[in-house]
Amino acid sequence: MRSTWFVALAAVLLMPLAAAAEDPPAADAQVARNPAPDFLFGRPHTSIGVRGSYTFTRAGSDWYDFVTDQLTLDKGDFGSGGIVGDVGINLTPRLELVFGADYASTTSDSEFRDFVDNLRLPINQTTNLRQATVTGGVRFALTERGRELSSLAWVPRRFVPYVGAGGGALWYRVRQYGDFVDFQDFSIFTDQLESSGWTPAGYVSGGGDLHVHRHIYITVDARYLWAAKQLEQPWTGFERLDLTGLRFSTGMNVTF
Repeated sequence: MRSTWFVALAAVLLMPLAAAAEDPPAADAQVARNPAPDFLFGRPHTSIGVRGSYTFTRAGSDWYDFVTDQLTLDKGDFGSGGIVGDVGINLTPRLELVFGADYASTTSDSEFRDFVDNLRLPINQTTNLRQATVTGGVRFALTERGRELSSLAWVPRRFVPYVGAGGGALWYRVRQYGDFVDFQDFSIFTDQLESSGWTPAGYVSGGGDLHVHRHIYITVDARYLWAAKQLEQPWTGFERLDLTGLRFSTGMNVTF
């Protein structure tokens, strides 16, 4: 249900971008439609973006298999909402150096599927997964970002698609707290289980910037990020925790 909702939202967000992509790219056509074009005094060299995001975690390692088998969780519960910020610095008219940071978190309540306590009540616990990344990379515009009309006037293009790639570091923390079953003697105990740490990460991305007013753009971005980290105590014996996922984000980008 959560995935269906987000796909529908993404489709609504992308509709104006698809329409914008069909606009004539030439600055002369923009001037013809608008007697007072929204031009700038020179090409922008820096951008700052802030976006809301949602990450579909792949959840491909055995720890996820274990907790979804024992508890009333499914892998979709590890999808997480968050916030993204980045700064872009133009290296060439179409190539940017981009530094970014993001944070996402999800919390789900659950109970054991096959066990109850001695009063036949559910054995409840809560699972929280947090992730934060810091990255650096490049972003390449697939079309010109605008056109110079003179030595002073520069008209932004209505819609600019881009691709990108980069790497950095990801911090994660997975924590479960509540009541658990000791599988040695099937007694019930209360505890907080936690593992956290940093790991390298890499990503590829694609998206588009829709110009809405002078220095302001609406950005839609899709990023696929790879990362994994060995779990710490008390979850020894599991393979590396899969932190790979697909992240969609949309928000505002301001150029200077």
